[in-house]
Amino acid sequence: MDKVIPKVHAEEEEEEELVDPMTVLREQCTTEHCQSLKDKYEACNDRVNSRSATTESCFEEIVDFLHCVDHCVAPKLFSKLV
Repeated sequence: MDKVIPKVHAEEEEEEELVDPMTVLREQCTTEHCQSLKDKYEACNDRVNSRSATTESCFEEIVDFLHCVDHCVAPKLFSKLV
């Protein structure tokens, strides 16, 4: 006696592309909350890149900008990770 194993064909559905909530929050915080620090960093970066020999770096500006973004994202992020 042969066993009959039924075959089940699942309907092919389009899967939603997963979006990292941290990426979305970072973009929102960059444009809404930290835009002035981003502008300062970009101005510094443009200034440094326009010179052939300089000892200036934009370390302080990038640290301030990233700190602002992280400070904005942190309280909102964990509510998205349910």
